[in-house]
Amino acid sequence: MAAQTTGRAHHPVLVVMGVSGSGKSTVAGILAGALKWDLQEGDDLHPDANVAKMASGQPLTDEDRWPWLDVIAEWITEHTSTGRSGIVTCSALKRSYRDVLSAASRDGAEVIFVHLAGTKDRISGRLNARMDHFMPSSLLDTQISTLEPLGDDENAIVVDIGPPPTKIAERILVELEKRAGMSESH
Repeated sequence: MAAQTTGRAHHPVLVVMGVSGSGKSTVAGILAGALKWDLQEGDDLHPDANVAKMASGQPLTDEDRWPWLDVIAEWITEHTSTGRSGIVTCSALKRSYRDVLSAASRDGAEVIFVHLAGTKDRISGRLNARMDHFMPSSLLDTQISTLEPLGDDENAIVVDIGPPPTKIAERILVELEKRAGMSESH
C-alpha cells in the first residue's frame, strides 16, 4: 500500500518512520547498503535530555521533539541542497513533524516517508525482545496514540513489517524503482 506521490525526486532523502520497534534502523541499514546512500540514525541526534527522559519511561512532548526535528531537517537540507541522496530514521509520528521534514528540501518531493507499519502485538513483541535501546516498551502505547496516519498528499510508501527486514527492503526498492521509472517517462 503506498500513499499518493506529490512529485518525483532525482536525489531523494528517505525518512524511514514508524513507532519504536518497527524496524527503522534495521531496514534503513539494509536500504543504505543496497543503494550506497548516506545513513543517519535519527536517535543519535536526540539531545541527551531526551534520551534520559525516554529511558526513564517518560514520553517526549512536542517541545522536546522540535529541536531534534530541526537537527534532522538540517541533515535533510544538507543532502537535498547538494544533490546527495540519503536515508534518515525518525519516528515522524505527527503530520506537523513530517511537514517540518518535508519543508527541509528545496522541493518537498525530495523527501519520501517510508512508514514501517505493524500491529501493536507484533511491535510489542519486538520491543520486549530488544536489549540494546533506550526506549522502553512501556512507551509504545503513547507512540501508537500519537501516530497520525499519512495523508494522501504526503510523499510516502507504507510497508507492513510482517515479512523479514530484507523482504521489506526489497519491497521499498521496487517501489523506488517504479517511481524513478515514472519520473523518467515524464
